[in-house]
Amino acid sequence: MNKSIRLEGLGVALATPFLPAGGRGDEGFGSGAVDLPAFRKLVRYVAENGADFLVVLGSTGEGPTVLPGERDDLIAATIEESRGLPVVVGTGHNSTREAAALAAQAAGLGADALLVVTPYYNKPQARGLVEHYRAVAAAAALPIVAYNVPGRTGLNLQPRDLDLLWAIPEVVAVKESSGSLAQIGEIARRLPSGKALFSGDDALALPSIAQGASGLVSVIANLLPAETKRLVAAARRGELAEARRFQRALLPLMDALFAEPNPVPLKAAMALKGLSSDAVRLPLMAAEEATRSRIADCLASIAGEKLCGPYSAGSGGGRP
Repeated sequence: MNKSIRLEGLGVALATPFLPAGGRGDEGFGSGAVDLPAFRKLVRYVAENGADFLVVLGSTGEGPTVLPGERDDLIAATIEESRGLPVVVGTGHNSTREAAALAAQAAGLGADALLVVTPYYNKPQARGLVEHYRAVAAAAALPIVAYNVPGRTGLNLQPRDLDLLWAIPEVVAVKESSGSLAQIGEIARRLPSGKALFSGDDALALPSIAQGASGLVSVIANLLPAETKRLVAAARRGELAEARRFQRALLPLMDALFAEPNPVPLKAAMALKGLSSDAVRLPLMAAEEATRSRIADCLASIAGEKLCGPYSAGSGGGRP
């Protein structure tokens, strides 16, 4: 590898703001162009309020519907606004050739690491998975976070399959989004020295860290980075009472953000907070009114519990 970085703590799976349908760049596909000023504002917001690393063009970032030129702009903007935090770029694809090309592109633009989802639709054998990740590693020579999200891909990266991927030096971590605490625990039990496990589900961050995860790649942190950081940092320090306090307060919103497919509810919440419009790209549709109402109630409840406020290392949210 050409780069060596340490990923731990809170990673933010950045949303991609779009201009509303009918605006500049709208081609009838559910939204307009990428709203780069809103995206830069979002990156600065999370970078200044507790993120340890940034993830761009993942599932939350609607990576599959972002156009090639837009990818360049988003990667460059993330790096420019990152405040020096590591930038992880989503470069997954079900075609190995395409995944390798995306990885090389991200490396050329200055990415620190890659988020590479298991190939969707194809359902490859274990040896096919290994060769897929080897090809991506050869194309970019960057650290790779393997991304297991069977609800989207139709393929569950089993612990025995992950054992094979750990033999690839560039595969340094896994973002585990199977939703199975038993699987998370088994991955943690078998985790080789020098490799990292991240929860890919906000609601499972606390139990995942308790079993050995190094942190969380978060959706809710687009909205509440400081509060999410406090949860992750307290869990990593073993301060369970503090971690449980934030878990209990944030859990209703964590659940509400998945009332419809991610990032549909998140975009509605971002609009409520004035971070961006609620526009998503087809085949996704904007959130239902019931979802918006539920999110508004959750945000009001969190504010009422006085969890919201500026990030401060002295308030329990500092780097562990």
